[in-house]
Amino acid sequence: MTGAYTDIIIAGGGMVGAALACALAERDFTVTLLERREPRETWPADSYDIRVSAISHASRNIFANLQAWPGMVKRRITPYEHMLVWESGGAQVHFDAADIGEPNLGHIIENRVIQIALWEQMQSLNNIELLCPASISGLNLSEESPAVVLNDGSHRTASLIVAADGGRSSLRELAGIPTGGWDYDQTAVVCTVQAERGNQSTCWQRFMPNGPLAWLPMDDDLFSIVWSTTPEQAQELMDMPADDFDSALTNASEERLGALRLMGERGAFPLRLQHAKKYIKPGLALVGDAAHVIHPLAGQGVNLGLLDMAELVDVLGRARDRNQPLGALQTLRRYERARKGENIAMQGSMDLFKRTFSSSLPPLKLLRNLGMGLTERLPPVKNLLIRNAAGTLGNTPTLAKKAP
Repeated sequence: MTGAYTDIIIAGGGMVGAALACALAERDFTVTLLERREPRETWPADSYDIRVSAISHASRNIFANLQAWPGMVKRRITPYEHMLVWESGGAQVHFDAADIGEPNLGHIIENRVIQIALWEQMQSLNNIELLCPASISGLNLSEESPAVVLNDGSHRTASLIVAADGGRSSLRELAGIPTGGWDYDQTAVVCTVQAERGNQSTCWQRFMPNGPLAWLPMDDDLFSIVWSTTPEQAQELMDMPADDFDSALTNASEERLGALRLMGERGAFPLRLQHAKKYIKPGLALVGDAAHVIHPLAGQGVNLGLLDMAELVDVLGRARDRNQPLGALQTLRRYERARKGENIAMQGSMDLFKRTFSSSLPPLKLLRNLGMGLTERLPPVKNLLIRNAAGTLGNTPTLAKKAP
């Protein structure tokens, strides 16, 4: 295959793909980004995206280092200072940003806000070629000059191709990389609600037998909720009249936030765990959901993907400095070694958490209440959990470090 050449081709212009394009372009790589459709640039001021992300300190640093953070701040972000996790009739754990000397534990940001801010920054960089709408119909992998065939029949070659095209990655399938995992037999119902007692700058999460229910704070008295439950109950929640849904949600919160009222639409998304057997092939790397899909109970999905892309940027920068081929397996294995183990560990811990807290067996209920009670009484353990969730422990990629 021959055709127009660029250093790196990225398939997928979502949050991770757009961030990767910005990071590489700012390091003087030439980038071609392929995306099926452009994100919306504007929306009514009183509307809210039902898809939000809990952005860690590491991810905030990435956005700041890419100069995309101001674009998010000017639209809408919500810092939160506390997190309260509880089980009905059992123990609870309270996390406080002050305990680790930080002004907040993270930020809740609508996905559309993140994406458009990254696209604005991406479009300001001269060495990014944006092809949209575009999709890939063919793939030829090699360490020296991997290439793709686009849906219009044109060919593009590069030193490296990156799949950032989501959990149903067509590029991963074209590369013949298998995935493992399983369906959770759970569906997440998501929407925006108004709380009588305000959001109190707190993320709330209650564990129930059918799955966790999370309230993620937004403006003033608003929350984005993620209610993970059985497909049957999820369908009931989707079909309920708004008043009945309000009552069900208020009861599920044990009225800790006062009366809750639905604002706008509801959405439902089946949940599964998925992990690519390989992150790399000659001339190809997978990042974000193309490599791994995780249960949303800890809100770590996009944060893991952003750490993937930041690690890949470090690896490619070092390879270029050493005149090593970007698409060589020797180069890409450094990325895979750095990220695969951490991602699998996070997936495993979240899966264990989900299964432990979804069981109504008395011994397990006793065990988890003891665990939560012990965690609440041991500040060093709580602080370690907070810092781990913030993404600031261990070997942090350059972009994820706070700018000096």
